[in-house]
Amino acid sequence: MQDALSLLQNTFGYPAFRGMQADIIAHVADGGNALVLMPTGGGKSLCYQIPALLRPGLALVVSPLIALMQDQVAALREAGVAAACLNSATTQDEARAIAHFAREGQLDLLYVAPERLLSPRFLEFLASLPQIALFAVDEAHCVSQWGHDFRPEYQQLGQLFQRWPQVPRIALTATADAETRADMLHYLQLQDARQFITSFDRPNLFYQVVEKDSAKKQLLAFIENDYPGVSGIVYCLSRKRVDDTAQWLCENGIRALPYHAGMSHEDRDRNQRTFLREDGIVMVATIAFGMGIDKPDVRFVAHIDLPKSPENFYQESGRAGRDGLPATSWLCYGLNDMVQLTQMIEGGDSPAQQKQVELTKLDAMLGYCETPSCRRQQILAYFGEAAQPCGQCDNCLRPPATYDATVVVQKLLSCIYRCGQRYPAGHIIDVLLGRPNQYVQQAGHDKLSTFGIGKELNQKGWRSVIRQLVARKLLQVDIVRGQSLLLTDTCRAILKGEQQIELRPLAEARQRQSVHSERWLRTEREERLWSALRRWRKATADEHNVPAYAVCSDRTLQELVQQRPVTPSGLKKVYGLGELKVARYGEALLGLIHEHGEG
Repeated sequence: MQDALSLLQNTFGYPAFRGMQADIIAHVADGGNALVLMPTGGGKSLCYQIPALLRPGLALVVSPLIALMQDQVAALREAGVAAACLNSATTQDEARAIAHFAREGQLDLLYVAPERLLSPRFLEFLASLPQIALFAVDEAHCVSQWGHDFRPEYQQLGQLFQRWPQVPRIALTATADAETRADMLHYLQLQDARQFITSFDRPNLFYQVVEKDSAKKQLLAFIENDYPGVSGIVYCLSRKRVDDTAQWLCENGIRALPYHAGMSHEDRDRNQRTFLREDGIVMVATIAFGMGIDKPDVRFVAHIDLPKSPENFYQESGRAGRDGLPATSWLCYGLNDMVQLTQMIEGGDSPAQQKQVELTKLDAMLGYCETPSCRRQQILAYFGEAAQPCGQCDNCLRPPATYDATVVVQKLLSCIYRCGQRYPAGHIIDVLLGRPNQYVQQAGHDKLSTFGIGKELNQKGWRSVIRQLVARKLLQVDIVRGQSLLLTDTCRAILKGEQQIELRPLAEARQRQSVHSERWLRTEREERLWSALRRWRKATADEHNVPAYAVCSDRTLQELVQQRPVTPSGLKKVYGLGELKVARYGEALLGLIHEHGEG
C-alpha cells in the first residue's frame, strides 16, 4: 500500500485515502473481485484507477457515456497517466494507435462502451494483449432493469468474465437498492466478490424542499439569492419545460443552456461541452443529462418537478458539491407532479410488477418531500442507513411547526366522501371554499353540507393538506378516473373522531444564508488572486482542450489562495497538485501568487 499511497499523493495530488478507499484498492490490486457502493463525490474512480496503475497490463473500464469517458481520460492525462477511450467518436486511425500502444504496454487504462467491448473484433483485440490488469464496470447499476439507468448491454458482460475468469473485476455505483444490488451480483458474476458499502451520506449537501407556487420564479429567486454566477444543474420532467425554463433564466440574466433527448446530438454535445469547460453555466435538463458528469464545482442541483424515485433524486442531487465544498439540493414540487408521474408509470409498457415497484418508489419520494423531520435521515433510511438529525437541512434549521389538524382533515375527508369520491383536488377545494362555479353547480355540490365549510384555509393551504394526506396514504389519487381523490381504510378512525392527526402548516420559503462559493474570500488581495487563478485556469484549459477542473479544481484554487505557497515543495502540499502538475504549472502558479501577494 505504500506504492498506492505514493501514487495517490504524487500522481493525483491527494494527501490521504478516504473511507474505504485503501481497503478497496488493496483488495483489487491483490487480484480480488469487488462490488463498491460509494456516494457521488466519494472517490470511486480512484478505487480502480490506482489498482490499474499498480497491476501489470491494460485496465479496461466499462463506461456508459461518451462524455464520462472523455472527462475521465482528460483528467488522467493532465495527471500524467496514460489513458484513452474508444467510442463512436473515435476515428479508425485513432483506434489503431490506441491498439498499438496497448499491445506495446504503453497504455494503463482504456475506457470503452459495453456494446463495443462485447463486439467480436474487440474481443479479438483483448485476446492479443499480453496481459489484462483488471475489468472495472462503472455506473454498474445500469445492469438492473429495476434501476433508473437500465442498459441491456450491461447484462451481457458476464460472457467477458467467463472468458477471462482470472482477471479481477470491480463494479462501482453510487446508488443501488436491494433489487438492483442483487442484479449487479448476478449479471456481473460477483456472488463471491467482497462488498464494500460505504455511507450514502453527503455531509456537504444542504437539503431544501419548497412547495410549488410559480416554479420558474421560485427557481430564479433561489439562484439570484444563493448562487449567482456559479455552475448548477436544473432538472425538469419534460423537454418543453426544459426549453421554457432555460429561456426564462436567460431572459433574466442567468447563463442557462438546455439539454434533452429531443435536441440534435450536435447541440447536446455543444451545450454539455460548454457546461463542463466554462464557469457559471446553469444546465437545464431532463434526466437524459448527468450520469457520470465529473464536474466537481457544481454548487447546486435544483429539481423543479418531483423526481421519480429516491434513487433518481439521490443520484441527481449528488452531482452538486463533488469537490466536498458546500452545495445545495433544492427541490420544488406539487401534487400535480405526483399525478403526472403516476400517469407516466401507469401508461408505460413495463410489466405490472415493475410498475408497482416504480409506484412504491414514487410514494417514498413524496414521503421525503412531506416529512417534517430531518431530510437527510429520511433519504439515508431509504437506503437502509440509520442517522441522527443532521442540523444541515431546512427542516433541521427551521423545524416546521405542526398543529392539530383533526377538524380540518375531517372536513376534507367528509367533502370527498359526499362528492362521491369522483372528483380531483381542485374541485374538492372549490366546494370547501364555497365557490359556486359552473362545475360545482352542475354536480349539485353547492347544495352539500360541506359547501363553504373550509374557509379557514386558502387554496394553497388545502393543497398542502391533500399532499400530506396522500403521502401518509390516507388519500390516494385515482388516475383512471380523472385524478379523483379516494379515501383509504385508514381514514375511518379520523372520520369517527377516534384518532387525532398532526400536520404541517403551509410552509413559508425556508431560505438559508447563501453559501455562494466566493463568500469565503476575506480580503481584496484574496479576491484578486482568486480571479487571477481562475483566468489562468480557463486559459490553460482552453489551450489543452480539456475542462477547467481537469487542470485544477475549485478546492485546489481555494487552498492556493488560503495557503499562498512560495516554493514547489509548498505547492505539493496543496490538495490536487501532484508531481506532474507541479512540474507543469508550478512556475505559473508561484508567479501568480507572488504577483498578487501584496496589498
